[in-house]
Amino acid sequence: MKKIDRRALLQQGAISFASLAGLHALRRTASAALAKQAKFTMDLRCGSIGVSADQREAIRLAHAHGFESVTPDAGFLADLSEGQREELLQDMRDKKLVWGAAGLPVDLRGDVRTFDEGLRRLPCLAKGLKQAGVTRVGTWISPSHAELTYRANFRRHVERVGACGKILGDHGLRFGLEYIGPKTLWASSRHSFIHSMAEAKELIAEIGLSNIGFVLDSWHWYTAHESVEDLLTLKNSDIVACDLNDAPAGIPIDEQIDNRRELPMATGVIDLQKFLSALVDIGYDGPIRAEPFNRALNELDNEAAVAATAQAMRKAFALVHAAPA
Repeated sequence: MKKIDRRALLQQGAISFASLAGLHALRRTASAALAKQAKFTMDLRCGSIGVSADQREAIRLAHAHGFESVTPDAGFLADLSEGQREELLQDMRDKKLVWGAAGLPVDLRGDVRTFDEGLRRLPCLAKGLKQAGVTRVGTWISPSHAELTYRANFRRHVERVGACGKILGDHGLRFGLEYIGPKTLWASSRHSFIHSMAEAKELIAEIGLSNIGFVLDSWHWYTAHESVEDLLTLKNSDIVACDLNDAPAGIPIDEQIDNRRELPMATGVIDLQKFLSALVDIGYDGPIRAEPFNRALNELDNEAAVAATAQAMRKAFALVHAAPA
């Protein structure tokens, strides 16, 4: 009978234990990776890429080019009969599409009369969005004003955003605010205003409504000189919608012009892998759409513009989407 060496036995046991521990660690890593898979949708917002399309055509284009969500048109949805609405929603279900975020049908930045008229129409439009199953609405904040000081403009936004947010919240709608980052814009008028995440947080906190959050944009994140750490201060519930853009090469950050952007991954100037990875870590589950304001893209016909946008978005999403097992 072969003599058993205690040291050899202990070594064998240690190796087995280490192997087992390694297997468990591997499983934990795999589970963590699965838990952090991207949950957001590739969203088509036609107006942002120079495409003129009504709601039905937008749905067709989204399906034809592999998008997962599409921007809702508040006015169109509010005018539908119950039967027309159900027909539209069944078409979306058949095409495996969901809603992205609607634009706010109220001009926050206009004069008092214009704002009040929009606010009076908002309950009807919000009802139409709710009935169609839309849950997200967004708008942008002008980063400067020719007459109002920062404090006066802040008070106006607390009042106006709060009034809109209350109506939207009563209809189960989340409301996102987009800060505008480029220095070429916020320094272009006499009085600068909100142009960073930190400032937008102050406005949202002052309003104090739980349904108000952010519309994020990689472009404004970049031009505001922000970091991944800034993004990671947010939760999924803080983000209503997201735009994904790249920037022209060879231009310093503070000289970037807002309406001269690029499709995602066009130049690599903006680190979209870090931006999207942060959204994955946060667990963001809403729409992401391109908003390049790009002249060359706008000159394409509808099919070509949507196809080019879809290709760019898929390339960006591939940075964080795990390959199938």
